[in-house]
Amino acid sequence: MDIKEKITEAVEKITKDKALQQQFKDEPVKALEKVLGVDLPDDIMEQVVQGVKAKLTADKLSDAADVLKKLF
Repeated sequence: MDIKEKITEAVEKITKDKALQQQFKDEPVKALEKVLGVDLPDDIMEQVVQGVKAKLTADKLSDAADVLKKLF
């Protein structure tokens, strides 16, 4: 199983769905199980959760930087 691929897949789906974003904030494991359609072992699921959180944070920072660039 390619964890990076699963993270990318989850981020794409979560960023497009506001309800899913809220569920990920409240219950990240359940949200990922819903998005990915699989029940992964806890250690792998935790890696995916952390990877998705990191990617979502990086994307938000990138978006903020783009907005600032447009201002100047």
